[in-house]
Amino acid sequence: MASIGKIARRTFLIGAAAVAGGVAVGYYYYRKPFANPLEADLGKGEATFNPYVKIGADNTITIVAPRAEMGQGVSTTLAAMVAEELDVGLDQVKVEHGAASYAYYNAAILQEGGPFAFFDESMTAEAVRSGLGVVGKLLALQGTGGSSSMRDGFDKMRQAGAAARQMLIAAAAQKLGVSAGELETASGTVLHKASGKSVTYGEVAASANTMPPPAEVRLKDKADWKLLGKPQKRVDMLAKVTGAPIFGIDVRLPEMLYGTVKMSPRFWSKPVSADLSKAEKMPGVVKIVPIETSYGHGFGVIAENTWAAFRAAEAIEAKWADPEYPLDSAAIDAALKQALTTKGSALRNDGDVDTAFADAPREKIVEADYAVPYLAHATMEPMNATARLKDGALDIWCGNQAPTLVRQLCANAVGIEQDKVTVHTTFLGGGFGRRVEMDYALCAALMAKEAGGRPVKVTWTREEDMRHDAYRPAAIGRFQARLGDDGLPVAVDMKVSSPSMIASTLRRLFPSLSAMGPDKTIVDGAYDQPYTIPNYRVSGIAAPVSIPVGSWRSVGSSINGFFHEGFMDEIAAAGKTDPVELRKKLMAAYPSALKVVEAVAGMAKWGEALPAGKAKGMAFTLSFGSWVGEIVQVADTPAGIRIEKVWIAADVGTALDPDIIKAQLISGAIYGLSAAMGQEITFADGMVEQSNFHDFDAMRIFQTPVFEVAVLENFHKMGGVGEVGTPPAAPALANAIFALTGKRIRRLPLSKEVTFA
Repeated sequence: MASIGKIARRTFLIGAAAVAGGVAVGYYYYRKPFANPLEADLGKGEATFNPYVKIGADNTITIVAPRAEMGQGVSTTLAAMVAEELDVGLDQVKVEHGAASYAYYNAAILQEGGPFAFFDESMTAEAVRSGLGVVGKLLALQGTGGSSSMRDGFDKMRQAGAAARQMLIAAAAQKLGVSAGELETASGTVLHKASGKSVTYGEVAASANTMPPPAEVRLKDKADWKLLGKPQKRVDMLAKVTGAPIFGIDVRLPEMLYGTVKMSPRFWSKPVSADLSKAEKMPGVVKIVPIETSYGHGFGVIAENTWAAFRAAEAIEAKWADPEYPLDSAAIDAALKQALTTKGSALRNDGDVDTAFADAPREKIVEADYAVPYLAHATMEPMNATARLKDGALDIWCGNQAPTLVRQLCANAVGIEQDKVTVHTTFLGGGFGRRVEMDYALCAALMAKEAGGRPVKVTWTREEDMRHDAYRPAAIGRFQARLGDDGLPVAVDMKVSSPSMIASTLRRLFPSLSAMGPDKTIVDGAYDQPYTIPNYRVSGIAAPVSIPVGSWRSVGSSINGFFHEGFMDEIAAAGKTDPVELRKKLMAAYPSALKVVEAVAGMAKWGEALPAGKAKGMAFTLSFGSWVGEIVQVADTPAGIRIEKVWIAADVGTALDPDIIKAQLISGAIYGLSAAMGQEITFADGMVEQSNFHDFDAMRIFQTPVFEVAVLENFHKMGGVGEVGTPPAAPALANAIFALTGKRIRRLPLSKEVTFA
């Protein structure tokens, strides 16, 4: 992808500036570790060695896995990284999320933020990655997203376990009067085989804590792993199957008040008039307060119970100003189409596309327009947070994907310093990017300010949640291809128009900042795919529609997976080339991609004749560092199209827990299939029309197909897992429907054109 160098100058300068900035503030400052947050809250007899490990005199071992557990298994695998090097089993440890702390910053979430494909390892690409890693440390964002948790934790958390183990060995050597080289560890015990003596980690933890950290940390070879690379029992499963109070919505505190919000149904609009009298007089209502944040305007209802709060919110009568964006879905669609008439930014521009099309005969041209709608996250647990502001200190309990942002923004909202805010991160009943937003936490903090020191548990109704999301952007794409005499594409021109997710997110989280340069999320999943085409251009245009949009599972790849892979299937059909063979030919320069396509095709017995009324469709997407191929088989039934089976092959580079990876690939595919089948957010009079699962439904259990999954480890860099099953799902399904019916559906949801059984 040499052409990426043409547009990399700005990003290269950003990366270089980041490195230079690190030098300017002092290399020592950049290298200096953040303070260990565990030191401030140790129990009696506990010792801590780093931000990830503490050990009690009773041999209780606690591992901090500081990423949001929202069902993806992150707490299990992060804990396994530490436990592997600490030489203990997961059944011997407690796993906690930990405090909001800069010590738990996520550098990997930014490292792939430059306009480079994951496989691009040019000097420029690596320089920008290095620079963005510096930015990650300086910003110190503690966040869960971008399928980055394993990549970020892989070195630092194993090193934490290994360093603690070496310090424990040093303390044990001193206690037993032997050299450290004579000692071994196993299951939380330090052994001296020659004498038969041993000590537990707990017996030497206090003295080990006084030992200097090792100058060099020795990590296990992969061949010696006991936990990593093998399926582990989920550390969160017992609490979940027994209904333990682990989610934000389960929080109960003494003297608790309850609340809800009624926000403007038109984003950013203020109330023109409001009558609160009926609501204020309702039984159980304590107070109604105005809400104004970077997310918009509305009212918070504080009451003696949640039902009273809900009823009072319904009774508020308000008129709202007109929106700043187009009123309805048709007008929004027109704005996206108008944006396509502008030039945009080419994030991939191989060869000379314009010249390649200039003399193309009409019969060699393939053209298509694609579109996808806005989508809500629709987490099963609606938005909620509990906050208590007392004696100048704020405590806030909520499931969230960015604890340091919760701390920062809530401190600002109530006018106190960040060190007076304690964030208690609970388990998340679904996240998918929704809980990186701060609206629910900000509302709770502002309402706690009016509660006289009592805690307020703020729960959004499902309707409020559905109609006040930061949605997956709507997008449209215009695509052209010129075919050669062999049916393969000689030139491809892809143009995508969508609201900018980056600009929208900055408006909400960092309103004093403005986006710089093109938003690559608009073309993620299109410009960075492992296809070799002589003339290949992918452009993105930020459409001026200010409806809030944000990270939705797989972000831009969820859009462009459908666009890119649907159009590739059209190219195959027009060129009379088998879809799998087309990809194999175009991916010949990328062995990992080729092996994934070959693997999934072999699993699905691609090419073998199917009974009448059945068909298969294929799609491939590289996203978040993982190479994923999916094949969907559908059947025509009297009740409609039935999705019978899905095959998935994914190369994740290093598979740390094969069972969790398989579960996440299936979960991601189901999420993508649900959206493809029937989900959309539409607008009328500036307001969201959908309100609950009856009109924004997900795939049901009876519709769920059989899955067969293969996890590969061919690529030399680790990829992510949580989101990568989503992007190929929609195009594989749409391509299967084309193979079954001959109907090419280019706009989601597919249910506008076909019925699903």
